[in-house]
Amino acid sequence: MIVYEYPFNERIRTLLRLEDLYEKFKFFVHQEHPMQHHVALATIFDMLEVAGRADLKSDLLQELERQKQSLLTYRSNPNVAAEALDAVLAELDAVSGALVAAQGKTGQNVRDNEWLMSIRGRTIIPGGACEFDLPSYYAWQKRPAEQRHADIMGWFAPLAALFEALALVLRLLRDSGGPVKMIATGGSYQQMLQGKVYQMLRLSVDETLGAIPEISANKYMLWVRFTTQDGDCKPKALEEDVPFNLTLCNF
Repeated sequence: MIVYEYPFNERIRTLLRLEDLYEKFKFFVHQEHPMQHHVALATIFDMLEVAGRADLKSDLLQELERQKQSLLTYRSNPNVAAEALDAVLAELDAVSGALVAAQGKTGQNVRDNEWLMSIRGRTIIPGGACEFDLPSYYAWQKRPAEQRHADIMGWFAPLAALFEALALVLRLLRDSGGPVKMIATGGSYQQMLQGKVYQMLRLSVDETLGAIPEISANKYMLWVRFTTQDGDCKPKALEEDVPFNLTLCNF
């Protein structure tokens, strides 16, 4: 099954974009080739670009506190596993504490590093990070892989708490809904939402069907249209029925 996610608002869209960048960063930073470490460093710059568009830190802290207060109301419910609830509450406290302890603006340590900022300025230009443009960066890339890895992780370290909080918020959001089996008749599916507010949609479909969902949604209506790809990967409308699982997530 392939899982597709669709954010209902810009806030969740930003979190998903940062999550995607973090997954890319984790992959490339643990490689050894200088080109792979270049991608890891460039990904940190992308993270700062996305994170700098909103006050994510305070937003995440507010959401974590709201989740904590919501979960505390389940303490008196005999049908809730107390041990599991306590574990989630402890995780919320730990992540919140680490985020509060993170001083200053997100990524300020990178912005205050003139050398890193010179690299960031050149990477915006296609081919701008060549050895003749940035000889000091070229020399750094020739250092042992272990040293490059340590440097990159050191530059990323002040961002770690933010991404731990982000991961926890998205996990709680994904766990908030359960999948429902649906059929897209003739490749199309519509559902009225009656004004109910959701944060995110999750759609899973059997990859062997070759069906790709094009999703559009607001607080009134959800619309999914399945397409497939021909030889040149150009989308082509599917006219057959497509079974899929739909999950509507909300805090």
